This record gives sequence, structure tokens and C-alpha cells, in this order.
Amino acid sequence: MSVNDSQLSERLQTGFLGVIAFALLLFLLVQARFMLTCLAFSIIIFSLTSDAISAFARLRVPNWLATTLALIAIAIALLWAATTVVAQVNEVVSTSILYADRAQATILSLSQRWGPRVQESILTFLGGIDFAGWIRSAASQASNLISGSVLVLTFVGFMFAERIWFPVKVERLTGDPARATEVLRIIHSIMRRVNRYLVVKAAISAVTAALIWVIFRSAGLELSGAVATLSFILNFIPTIGSIIATVIAIAVVLAQTGDPTTTLAIGSACTAVHFLIGNIFDPMLLGQTLRLSSFGIVLALAFWGAVWGIAGTFLAVPIMVAVMIVCAHIRWLRPLAVMLSHEGLPEEEPPRPRLRG
Repeated sequence: MSVNDSQLSERLQTGFLGVIAFALLLFLLVQARFMLTCLAFSIIIFSLTSDAISAFARLRVPNWLATTLALIAIAIALLWAATTVVAQVNEVVSTSILYADRAQATILSLSQRWGPRVQESILTFLGGIDFAGWIRSAASQASNLISGSVLVLTFVGFMFAERIWFPVKVERLTGDPARATEVLRIIHSIMRRVNRYLVVKAAISAVTAALIWVIFRSAGLELSGAVATLSFILNFIPTIGSIIATVIAIAVVLAQTGDPTTTLAIGSACTAVHFLIGNIFDPMLLGQTLRLSSFGIVLALAFWGAVWGIAGTFLAVPIMVAVMIVCAHIRWLRPLAVMLSHEGLPEEEPPRPRLRG
């Protein structure tokens, strides 16, 4: 066998083993999705609260006291958020079932202007959709938030217990203090960028939810709190989250009023809010924070949404940030980091010196 044939055989064998490893990893990601998504959210919450504990430490607060207070605050916040979301979803479910018939009747009355063929097609389409089944499925998935919150809280508690030993473990794992320092620097860079993204995104989402609430309350509509809550949550999903929130708001208005004019007016106002915030303030505030490719974000949403469902769409951006930063520090993976970045610059740019006139 020639040298070229040997090299080709070795490459084919390596590629085949890589495909098998990827398939096995994908299988494990799908089968253990609940535990892995809870672990991912636990890491994010731990990252956010670690900065708060470090801030308390600088104020000479004992570490054990800061950790205890952080765990209590996390437990209260998680359980409150989970019960609030479940209550809002149940309210949407119960109200939507009552207004489902009115919404279908409104759609059919509008379709009469388009001719009998269009009306027949709409009737066939509506008949094949199980609205009640979709709504009950969403309610059942929302009820899993309680059990997920308990698991997340457990993970976070053990992470805090192991927090002081993590640098020591990294140093002993690498066997080189310089290499351990580099690994810790990469981890801190990931945490800093993801934390910044989440804080800014939470502020933007809160403003969006407040404006949606004001629009619904001004029109005297029900479910203003539920729609605002859903808008806040869905705004964490890039690109498609605001679209879904707008569709939900329009559907709720149409179901309650049955008036196309009112629905068009309120729907236009909600669309304007999501468009202005999503296309002006969002890129302006998050552009230098993420430095991610827009096409890469769409691919990440599609992949993690297919693997982990709704939870995967929320985790797609933090995971993509982590992958890009890690790949940027590995020589043979740096091209992937460059492709994932927005301008081919995966690292944070150093401050540019100002030219003096």
C-alpha cells in the first residue's frame, strides 16, 4: 500500500469515527435534555450570582454569609418566577379556550370577502388544527418549570459548595500554573460576556414588556399581564422571539374583541414596539457585547431548538458565545471562531488609542 493510500485510509477512518462520536453525542444530548438544560441554566445563574458574591466580598462581607444569602435569594427568585409563569400560562389557557370559538368565527367572517374557495380552504385548515391540544400541551410544559427549578437550585447549591476548590482543581488537572491561569481567564471571559448579555437583554425585555402592558391596559383588554410576561420571556429568543410574541398579542386581541380594526391598531402598536426595540436598541446595546454572526445565531437557534426544544432556544446564544471564545483560544479551531464572530474578531477588541490633534 502506498503512502497516499495509507493517509487516505487514515483520514477516512478518522472522519468515520468523528461521525460516530457526533451521533453518539447528539443522542446523549437528546436523551438527557431535561437534566442538561437544568445544568446549563444552573451554570448561568451561578455565573450571575458569583459576581454579586464577589461584590459583597469587596465590602468585607463573610463569604459564607454572602453565599447563604445568595442561595436564599436564588431559591425565592426561581420559585417565584416559576409559579408566576405557570399562573400566567394557565390564565392564557383558560381564557383562550373561552375565546377560541369567537376567534374562528371572526376569521370565517373575514374570509367571506375573499370568495367561497378561500373560505373552504380556511375551514379545512382550521378544522385540522387542534387549538385546545396545543394550549394544553403548552400548559403541561410550563408545569415542568417547578420541578426544573428545584433541580436547578440543587445544582447551584453544589456549585457554590465547590466554588473555592475550582481553581485548585483546574491547576491540578492541567499540571501547569500558567496553563491553569489561561483556562481560568477563558472561563472568566465567557462568564463576563454572557453575564453582560443577560443583564442588558433583561433590561431591554423589561422595557418591551412594560410598553406592551401599557398598550393592552390602555385598550382595556384582558390578559395584559400575561401577554407582557410572555413578551419579556420570548424576547430572550433572538430574531424569532419577538415575532412569536407579536403573533400571540395579535391573536389575543382578535380573540377578545373580534374587531379587525381594533386588532389591526393594537397589533400595529405591538409590532412597532418590537421592531423599534429589536432593530435599533437591541443591536446598539448588544452589538459590542456579543460580537456574534447573525447567520450563526440563526443556525444555533435551529440546532439547539431541535435538540432541546424551547429551552434550547433560550440557551443558544450563551452556548454560542462559549463555543466561540473557546475556539478562539485553540489554534486549529480558530477558523470556526472567526466564522461565528460578527466581523471576524471573536475576541473583545482592546480600547483604541485616541489620536490627539
